[in-house]
Amino acid sequence: MSVSHTLWLSLLKSQRAIAVIRSSHSQAMTQQMALAVAAGGMGLIEITWNTQQAGELIAKLRAELPDCLIGTGTILELKELEEAIASGAQFIFTPHVNVELISRAVAAQIPIIPGALSPTEIVAAWQAGASSVKVFPIQAVGGAKYIKSLQGPLGHIPLIPTGGVTLDNAAEFIEAGAIAVGLAGDLFPLELVDKGNWQLITHKAQLIREKLLIHK
Repeated sequence: MSVSHTLWLSLLKSQRAIAVIRSSHSQAMTQQMALAVAAGGMGLIEITWNTQQAGELIAKLRAELPDCLIGTGTILELKELEEAIASGAQFIFTPHVNVELISRAVAAQIPIIPGALSPTEIVAAWQAGASSVKVFPIQAVGGAKYIKSLQGPLGHIPLIPTGGVTLDNAAEFIEAGAIAVGLAGDLFPLELVDKGNWQLITHKAQLIREKLLIHK
């Protein structure tokens, strides 16, 4: 399934949250993390590229979760991007703005979401062809207030804050103008993953969906 720019923005507006999985566990455990949030209704799942066997896992999850979009993140260089595309990643997050990476993803018709922080970086990413822009690390620069302050001059750019987004504050970012949020640690507490408590992780996914449902 190819994902056009229009479809990507539509999915962000309908989902409002991306599950970000950065795992040092076995592939089987990481796979269960993804299945747990999918069971809770989350349809956008990112497997960071520095997760063990990320490419293989992305391919498996695409087959197992056909109703979800499975993407990757923490892509730093062109070789990693090419490998991610070959594995079947349906969207790409990077922690930085790299015009070469953006151009390659655009040519492959895969949504790419570069990480940026300052207004200059955000505009540069958008003008280079980004599908949306990750604002990271958001809590370090004021949280939802920072997103709100960007709306005046940059309200036309779809922003996805990550880095400190939790179940408790996620709605604040949407209310401030973000198109969606990325959740990692608060969605996958280490103690729950270590114990294999997938039911509670599914419940957390359901909670975030309920909290953000009113913002569709």
